[in-house]
Amino acid sequence: MGRRWRDGRGKLVVHEGGAAPVTVPLELATSYRARTRGLLGRDGVDGAILLSPAGSVHTFRMRFAIDVAYLDRGLTVLAVRTMRPGRLGLPRLRSRHVLEAAAGAMAGWGLRAGVRVTVEAGADAGAG
Repeated sequence: MGRRWRDGRGKLVVHEGGAAPVTVPLELATSYRARTRGLLGRDGVDGAILLSPAGSVHTFRMRFAIDVAYLDRGLTVLAVRTMRPGRLGLPRLRSRHVLEAAAGAMAGWGLRAGVRVTVEAGADAGAG
């Protein structure tokens, strides 16, 4: 599906079973510079950040624990892990994108292995 997004804001939509979709504020980090910076130096995150392309992450120099969801090229969740600061995540086979959020947030959104998400990018998607 060769998606190419640009750095910026958008919305993450979680399509979990028969429940109504959950919409979460999203930051897109698609350039090398934005992916490298990620959540470093921050005290929190509003919603989630999508690192794309990415197959693994680390939490060195991070100030808080995060949830990490590994997504395949079709934006289906392969796995969700919670990582404390100072950890190195193992690369995931078939992972093309990585979502990061504050620890515990993803469970509240219904985000778990097998759930599909969509990404709505653009200036108009940042509101709300």
